[in-house]
Amino acid sequence: MAVHELNYWLTTVEMPTPPAQPLPETADVAVIGAGYTGLSAALALAKRGARVVVLESQTIGWGASSRNGGMVLTGMKLGVNKLISMYGRELTRRMYAASLETIDAVERIVKAESIACDFARTGHLEVACKQAHFDDYARQVEVIAREFTHQLRVVPRGDLRSEIGSDIYYGGMVDEISVGVNPARYVAGLGTAAMRAGAHVAERTKLESVARAVNNGKPGFRLTTSRGTLWARNVFVGTSGYTGGATPALQKKIIPIGSFIITTEILPETLARELSPRNRQIYDSKNYLYYYRLTPDNRMLFGGRAAFFPETDQTIRKSAEILRRGMIEVYPQLRDAKVEYVWGGTLDFCFDIMPHAGQIDGMYFAVGYAGHGVAMATWQGQKMAEWIAEGKTDNPFTEIKFPGAPLGLYNGNPWFLPFAGAYYKVLDWIS
Repeated sequence: MAVHELNYWLTTVEMPTPPAQPLPETADVAVIGAGYTGLSAALALAKRGARVVVLESQTIGWGASSRNGGMVLTGMKLGVNKLISMYGRELTRRMYAASLETIDAVERIVKAESIACDFARTGHLEVACKQAHFDDYARQVEVIAREFTHQLRVVPRGDLRSEIGSDIYYGGMVDEISVGVNPARYVAGLGTAAMRAGAHVAERTKLESVARAVNNGKPGFRLTTSRGTLWARNVFVGTSGYTGGATPALQKKIIPIGSFIITTEILPETLARELSPRNRQIYDSKNYLYYYRLTPDNRMLFGGRAAFFPETDQTIRKSAEILRRGMIEVYPQLRDAKVEYVWGGTLDFCFDIMPHAGQIDGMYFAVGYAGHGVAMATWQGQKMAEWIAEGKTDNPFTEIKFPGAPLGLYNGNPWFLPFAGAYYKVLDWIS
């Protein structure tokens, strides 16, 4: 069977289609982006009675929100010891507590809105690519238990077969709280829920510019789009790796990075259980990492930073070859398994590899999920909606410095990505 250059998740869902209607002239809040961040915020705001217009340049969930691996993970990209060294114990405690709350935030929405997205708390497994990485797991588990009263479990190499059908790793670390979902079904459910609550979702409406403007004596913003203009009292930007030139101050702080995924044919039940006995969400300890899991219908989904540049036909095809080789290195049992789907997407990193939220140029924003976006984006959308509607709330990610590029050598065009990719490969080799 030929490989389909197609997002497998989109074959499992019918995305909601907003009714055809003119772009409203005014709104209480204009939300930019119809992914997890924007739709979560729109849902929360609309339920508070706000007039919300969501501007989406493509369609609901078109970007990373439907293209990811469906891993709803605790924690953040940086390890807890690094976070403590950067922010101190108290702020790190609040950030880590927030990362745990993000999982519950997704579950509450799934239950409240009856979203059929294969939500399952199967936990995640991080596997150590080197002995030094495994040795650090025990230190992390001790710190997390002491500082954050959250229990993780170290899995020695000799016991790792109970977690993963591979012998190449030096051990693992399990967090039972993490979740697997079908990400396309989840974002489709968010979109349906937001519209049911009263939000106006305007698809294929590209934001061209934003400027401060007064309407009937009220301060706000005039948004010029490909379908006309809209005035809004507040603007919330949730565009992540697809942040564009209409919000240049934010674009200069975000690095769009490509992530790519393959999925195999449906595997026999016995083979699927051998590969992942506990159906974990799995990722390895490298910077240039692989992440993988079983889909609900027993395909192996295998993803990674096979190319740092965002998706194109060329990067997708090249990535399919790289990822298949990586998959067979992890799982020789899949040497003869057919790869049926390959696709790519763009996620967002900030220069400090941290999530950020707050205000910039008078607009609200939440970005910088670094591969942890399913949960964090959902939570940030809700927290920022609360801030907009009721005043600033407890959100530790609004309190940390949001750095730009060193020496200001970045205007939103990630020319340095090939060098960054090479750097991380070297770092993985020597660390």
